[in-house]
Amino acid sequence: MSRSLSMRGSMRSRRDLPPPEKTIERLEAMVDGGNFYEAQQMYKSTSARYIAAQKYSEALDILESGALVQLKHGQVTCGGELAVLFVDTLVTGELPYNEETFGRIRKMYEAFPKMSVPHFLGDDYDDEGHQLSEAISAAKARAESCSSFLRAAIRWSAEFEASRNGCPEMHVMLAEYIYSESPETDMTRVSSHFVRGNDPKKFASMLVNFMGKCYPGEDDTAIARGVLMYLSQGNLRDANLLMDEMEEQLKSANSEFPKTDLIQFIKYLLPTLERDAYPLFRMLRQKYKTSTDRDPVFQELLDEIAAKFYNIQRQNPLEGLFGEMFKI
Repeated sequence: MSRSLSMRGSMRSRRDLPPPEKTIERLEAMVDGGNFYEAQQMYKSTSARYIAAQKYSEALDILESGALVQLKHGQVTCGGELAVLFVDTLVTGELPYNEETFGRIRKMYEAFPKMSVPHFLGDDYDDEGHQLSEAISAAKARAESCSSFLRAAIRWSAEFEASRNGCPEMHVMLAEYIYSESPETDMTRVSSHFVRGNDPKKFASMLVNFMGKCYPGEDDTAIARGVLMYLSQGNLRDANLLMDEMEEQLKSANSEFPKTDLIQFIKYLLPTLERDAYPLFRMLRQKYKTSTDRDPVFQELLDEIAAKFYNIQRQNPLEGLFGEMFKI
């Protein structure tokens, strides 16, 4: 057979790929029957054939169905892998961001299992300790799988027209999942996604929740970090909204902000940035330097704030800890 005849046969076979509905139904039955690994390989190989034929819509249907059914059965690694392949297909097909696709991504995100990790041991230490270790390992796997999926989705949305930082709603989803599901709370990561999101009220609720369970001295640092991150993006409005919403929620709970120099600095800083008052800004930094030195990233954030609000050029823009913090 000549090369041209072979190519024509290959093109015809690609065009002749059947509608995916029966394939989806068959593979879902396999997963329901407990054949998780075999179904996973078929989801991947079948969707790859549709992608090779540039039938991206059909491939997306197969991958979304596979992710949802695997996650429904608690197969987080398999479901997460198919969810990432869903996003990879969007990129391969150069498919633009739209609300319908965002809805499909949200549906897969909501299918990821959410389970609390036990925070104390019972009387039988060995047994409970073993269970705790297993629960922590499972929580780490869930958090990493969901995070990989959402980070990929955010990168796609940034590349294909949602916004420069990626879809704000996806940032909020990722921040919530990391905070609620990770056994080790990384407040820097959580905050970096919230400040690129569009829900400072939800961010405030999370910080109030964190205040109730963190170690002494972590509460004011977390609050200041969130405010300074907003300000480093030039977002004075949401920085003020965050503080106002926290104050309201704390008052409702008969509580209040930590009475520390760091919180006092933040309360002075916000009105200062509403004015052309660089000398006052510099004076505040100097006066409260002992407090802002508690977290190594604060000085970099304040340098970026000076650049955003007063055009004071940073020596190394977007480098160091600051640059790492806002990577997707």
